[in-house]
Amino acid sequence: MSSKPAEPRSIALQLVVRFTLAAALLLCCGLGALYWIVVRHAFEEDNEVLADKVAAVRADLTTAGGAQVVSQELKNIRPGERTAYWVRVLDSHNLILAETAGMGTLLSPNIFPGGTTGELEKPIDYHADGRLFSLVTSEQKVTADRFTIQVAQDRTADEQFMKQFAALLAAVLALGVAASAIIAFTVTKRGLRPLGEMTRALKRVGPKQLHQHVGTVDWPRELQPLAVAFDEMLGRLEDSFVRLSQFSADIAHELRTPIGNIRGEAEVALTRARSAEEYREVIESTIAECQHLGHIVDNLLFLARTEAAEGYLQRTSFDGRIAIERIAAFHEPIAEEQKLTIRCEGKGTFNADEMLFSRAVNNLVENAVHHTPAGGTIDITIANRGANSEVSVKDTGRGIAAEHLPRVFDRFYRADLSRSSEGVGLGLALVKSIMDLHGGSAEIDSEPGRGTTVTLSFPK
Repeated sequence: MSSKPAEPRSIALQLVVRFTLAAALLLCCGLGALYWIVVRHAFEEDNEVLADKVAAVRADLTTAGGAQVVSQELKNIRPGERTAYWVRVLDSHNLILAETAGMGTLLSPNIFPGGTTGELEKPIDYHADGRLFSLVTSEQKVTADRFTIQVAQDRTADEQFMKQFAALLAAVLALGVAASAIIAFTVTKRGLRPLGEMTRALKRVGPKQLHQHVGTVDWPRELQPLAVAFDEMLGRLEDSFVRLSQFSADIAHELRTPIGNIRGEAEVALTRARSAEEYREVIESTIAECQHLGHIVDNLLFLARTEAAEGYLQRTSFDGRIAIERIAAFHEPIAEEQKLTIRCEGKGTFNADEMLFSRAVNNLVENAVHHTPAGGTIDITIANRGANSEVSVKDTGRGIAAEHLPRVFDRFYRADLSRSSEGVGLGLALVKSIMDLHGGSAEIDSEPGRGTTVTLSFPK
């Protein structure tokens, strides 16, 4: 059972989510630090005031009649007045000498921590009757007496402030995250708007509008390389469409002639009764035309294979002199028949597909043989030049006019009807495809009446 393919991820959604998460993290860190600083400062101030209160009680105890002084001060608190500090003084036998009114029912002596005569210990928190108290204990020696001082600070208001402050910061955080999401969505939408405009511009491009380019003037700097790449791609597509259309027209033209010849000869043969010899001539002519069609198809298939076979090159290192001598020997019989001289010169090693190398040089020699008049010469020369190994085929034929040279490697292009492989204009196109496959180059130099030289450069 095939699983449903995952939907593509949205760039806009990813940007919004990541920006919002980053903003939320920053807000959490900032507001958390603010909360910690404010709360810590408030508690430190409370602890300092609490320590001052303990110090005041200890100072009162050192005076004459200290316990009575403290007791009198605690009795001076007015009824109904909010008590911020609860104070209790115990003697050495843990008997209560003085305490704030009502402290016994709310805060018993046993809940307080142990005290020392030295530095005041850190207060502890205690909840009672829905209120928060900070409890601290200290001891004070006065001559032979030892007093225990228990002080409780009511921090209920501070606790409520902490809760309210935390709720306020949580609300600020929620609003900040929401605002960050809205800002991220707005900014992302505006930032990605040029992509939408580019998409609409590209949708308007069709096979008949390949000349319309995206351009680079109005796009943001980040999109300009993409616009340039699209324009270059459209240029290549336009060139490919033009070449394909021309190629299709050339194929139709080249195939129409032999097919028309076959049909015409057959129709003429059927107009009246013929002798066996006449029918034989028609069949032989038909076979010749079919062979011509077969050569065209073979060359087109070879071109298609070479253009799709870049990863399948069988590169080997071989002696170029042996390869060109083998090619020359193959063409020697027809050269002798036409009274031509084929010469091989130079030495060099090639790193290429030997079969394709032979096919390219064979096409050049075949063209030269077909185009060189009797008594002419064909020179096949190899040489090492820098990073390339070169093979050139030079003939003493009639040459090619300068206006034809830029197009002689195009498919089905013929400077004249005789200078091409099989007479259909594919020989040099095959050579060019083989050189492109090897990452090399093919150059032609020709002058009417003096001959033609084609040089192939193979990278080492």
